[in-house]
Amino acid sequence: MLEKVRVLFTIPELRTKILLTIGLLAVFRVGSQIPLPMIDQAQLQNFFKNQGNEGVAGLLQQVSVFSASTLSQVTIFGLGIMPYISASIIFQLLGTVWKPLEELQKEGEAGRKKINEYTRYATVVLCVLQSYFYLATMTGVGEDGRSFVNRAFWTSTEVGNIDQSLYWGWAIVAVAIMTCGTVFLMWLGEQIDEFGIGNGISLLIMAGILAAMPAALLDLLQNTSLELKNFTKGEFGIETIMVLAVLFVAVITGVVFIMQGQRKIPMQSAKHVRGRRVYGGTRQFLPLRINQAGVMPIIFASSLLLFPQFVFQWLSSLTKYAIFHNLADAFSRGQSFIYVGCYIALIYFFCYFWTAITFNPKDVSENLKNFGSFIPGYRPGRRTEEYLEKVMVRITYVGAGFLALVAVIPTLISSYLGVSPQVASFYGGTGLLIAVSVAFDLVQKIDSHLVMRNYKGLIEG
Repeated sequence: MLEKVRVLFTIPELRTKILLTIGLLAVFRVGSQIPLPMIDQAQLQNFFKNQGNEGVAGLLQQVSVFSASTLSQVTIFGLGIMPYISASIIFQLLGTVWKPLEELQKEGEAGRKKINEYTRYATVVLCVLQSYFYLATMTGVGEDGRSFVNRAFWTSTEVGNIDQSLYWGWAIVAVAIMTCGTVFLMWLGEQIDEFGIGNGISLLIMAGILAAMPAALLDLLQNTSLELKNFTKGEFGIETIMVLAVLFVAVITGVVFIMQGQRKIPMQSAKHVRGRRVYGGTRQFLPLRINQAGVMPIIFASSLLLFPQFVFQWLSSLTKYAIFHNLADAFSRGQSFIYVGCYIALIYFFCYFWTAITFNPKDVSENLKNFGSFIPGYRPGRRTEEYLEKVMVRITYVGAGFLALVAVIPTLISSYLGVSPQVASFYGGTGLLIAVSVAFDLVQKIDSHLVMRNYKGLIEG
């Protein structure tokens, strides 16, 4: 393996791409630690420490996982690439229901560039809106009614309120800084795509996820002893560490197996004669991914489940009915049966919803027919379309079950082993799926460069 890594840096072009990618990711991580001006960082950290994984802190931590953002630190890259991801999803969904955009998608490279241009404009608009509401939320919460803005902004006569003349000047500057930060990250991702290894946006997300690993590992080691578990001191024993190590390897293996799993549909091309030569007649396979939806179902499900908690908390504060307080408590605790049941149901729903958007059996059937290929035993056209739809329904059910299992594993580990949610998040959920899928894609891109130069790939025996 070390020899293969050495070969990577002996190829000048590949070495330049790798070093450039590492350098741009380092710029991203440095910028993620630069706070906005006039932010009281000590009070901010104390707030998130007391909140744990609930309320506003829980919402921001969930969003930070899949957006390469640092929402809990209020930095210049605080929004991450969340607005760009939102804009991309919006245009992808609009492409299935809006005719002009659908026709633009079919124009090839020119249409793709035009859609990317619209996506950038939409990203700027979303940056302004999201940064404003984010800052409005963060300056409205804190200890004793105070916000996280530095105390130099507090007036001497109205303790607990910000001087409005100073506040709006600071807010305009902060919104501009966060908008520019997101646009800069979008540019970084494009530079990695063009001059680096590629897949820049995904690499930024992966870097944000892996950056939290040292802190999680340190938190685990600080509460670990080399003896059997001591329940009175709240320490983790050697048996807990062994169980966590085995679970980590098992979960990674399962994620790799399902993410790379495919259902190969046999298909055959028709024979045709050109002059004295006979073409076609070969047997090929149509690969259908088991997990066609990727990580999007978990992202949507986890985001939606954060809102019932706020709604029920608001209703419980307005009324005296105990049912609202109980429901708010159930949705704020991830180990409750109601939360887990709704989580699994939403994952299944979004799996089928996203698969229906990204995979169209009718288009696949028409493409096979146009290229003179067919699935043995099924006539081209409607019969082939019905068969592909039936197969996708079945394998999507398996893929959704896998996503649901991976999504609830961190909750189970945190509940039954007493591990903090920060540590348990590396055993499943959105972060693990993103990290594994991006890592595989990165290895495949590096392998393509090696194979092109007659070297063995990283995953070859």
